[in-house]
Amino acid sequence: MNMRAPDSIHRDRVRVRVPATTANLGPGFDALGMALSMYAWIEMGPAETTQLTFHGERMQGLPNDKTNLIYQMAKLVFEEAGVSMPELDIAVHSEIPLTRGLGSSAAAIVGALGAANALIGQPFPQHELFRMAAAAEGHPDNVGAALFGGIIAAVWNGKEASYVRIEPPLNLTTLVAIPAYELATTKARGVLPQQVSRADAVFNLSHASMLIAAMATGQLEKIQDAMDDRLHQPYRAPLVPGLELILKDAVRNGALGAALSGAGPTAIALVDERSDRKSYLERFMQDTMLQCGVPVETFWLMPSTTGLEFVPLNEDATQVEAQRGIRQ
Repeated sequence: MNMRAPDSIHRDRVRVRVPATTANLGPGFDALGMALSMYAWIEMGPAETTQLTFHGERMQGLPNDKTNLIYQMAKLVFEEAGVSMPELDIAVHSEIPLTRGLGSSAAAIVGALGAANALIGQPFPQHELFRMAAAAEGHPDNVGAALFGGIIAAVWNGKEASYVRIEPPLNLTTLVAIPAYELATTKARGVLPQQVSRADAVFNLSHASMLIAAMATGQLEKIQDAMDDRLHQPYRAPLVPGLELILKDAVRNGALGAALSGAGPTAIALVDERSDRKSYLERFMQDTMLQCGVPVETFWLMPSTTGLEFVPLNEDATQVEAQRGIRQ
């Protein structure tokens, strides 16, 4: 769907903030996503010559020319709007680690689409940005959560994307264990079978349905019955040493449930904020992966109820993590 927009830049510079995301949540393969309180900031404005600047230790190795995903997504917005593509000055600060299963590419896609759209007067409504983002990512779960915040159940038919947003239940928090190595999504998808049995399909349908119902009604105690999966985690577990043990024993160690975050290698546990076993669970996840030769960083992250949002250009992104206190 092409929409005609103004033929000039409306704003000199914009800045957006986009949350990290976790996809699948166990049984909801390519369909469920949740925004998390770890963020990326993207600034964008017209310039005489295109340049990309990255800030933060998690940004190493990204291309700083027009092949960069952020530039390519901005280009898509200008092309679909029928606006001449300007040279761009883009600056990025991100807390989200690359290729760890926490939606770094979704944040780049959604942030770039939102910033470029704002520069030309926002001709595209959010549902059109969602369509473009899902097409770029190939599935709607991460980009939906990054764009709208909260918990997202989404479908993508190859042309159009649709979603339902669920407000995260009260007292739900998460613990992520981020290994010190990258796992490319292409590799994680490459180990998946082309076909699954009807029994496994029904197993995942029932568990994903239970999980959504538990989230929508705030029945945290039902989550432990809902997060098992047979479509992707059994095949990906060999790529993530320690994951199988975490999936098996996280509930006994204080979690509501656990999953591989997106394509991994990050493991995520859903936790009742009121639990008195949070420190015990954190040690269990750290020790389990370390004993398998994988050192990890652990962070306590809240579900983010906000997705893509515009922030003042003078906000100091480097201070936000300390103010928010995401590490416990």
